[in-house]
Amino acid sequence: MTDRDFDTIKHLAKLRSGIELGEHKKEMIYSRIVRRIRALNLGDFKSYLDYLERHPEAELTNFINAITTNLTSFFREAHHFDFLRQTVLPELQRKKKAQQRIRIWSAGCSTGEEPYSIAMTLHGALERARWDAKILATDLDTNVLSHGRRGIYSKERIGNMDAQLVRKYFNDPRGGGNDEVLEARESIRSLITFNHLNLLGDWPMKGRFDVIFCRNVVIYFSKETQRELFDRYADILEPDGYLFIGHSESLHGVSKRFESVGRTIYRKVM
Repeated sequence: MTDRDFDTIKHLAKLRSGIELGEHKKEMIYSRIVRRIRALNLGDFKSYLDYLERHPEAELTNFINAITTNLTSFFREAHHFDFLRQTVLPELQRKKKAQQRIRIWSAGCSTGEEPYSIAMTLHGALERARWDAKILATDLDTNVLSHGRRGIYSKERIGNMDAQLVRKYFNDPRGGGNDEVLEARESIRSLITFNHLNLLGDWPMKGRFDVIFCRNVVIYFSKETQRELFDRYADILEPDGYLFIGHSESLHGVSKRFESVGRTIYRKVM
């Protein structure tokens, strides 16, 4: 991969997804794109980029899937789910007692561990009440969305979760005591809708959200793009709605429409 090849890849990544690739990502990008080169039986990176230019409809999704980083786990950054359970959901139950409607968006949901973690927290708080509660889970990568929809995870992925939660919300998909994988039960699957979405494109959602999780996503965007994105989040959040971001992210100097109410937890103020 020449410097020119990498520059072209960086330009396409920014243009098509908003992701900004630094020099430190070069080795990772090499290893991921080279798989596509081999799959297409092409000779080098230039040949691949020429192919991508000639066949954007066929290959662009594969290109985006290849450059997207999808590191996640169940109940990652556990303090977020503690705050959701102890503070946000009781507050929403008081404020929305008449409507009994809660909407949460997991933006950048990856393979589904985040929305399923939200669903378990939500179900645990509302299981004895009749609430219209839904979670929208979106991602740019179509491969990880398919994984999330299936809701099947290796026991290694579920490993650190509380055993009581595992028994309550997962079962053996084959019904024969499978030692390798578990499947999310309908009680939490039914709360989640998985959809493909480019955060920098149009948002088809019509209603407002009470809570948005957008964690470890904006670190790949420029400050200007972050400002635009957080402004759109504020627009689509209910008054006093909550925004959860990643452990290495901050709204300081980026948005004045939120106030900090905890570690990487914000509430809409305007």
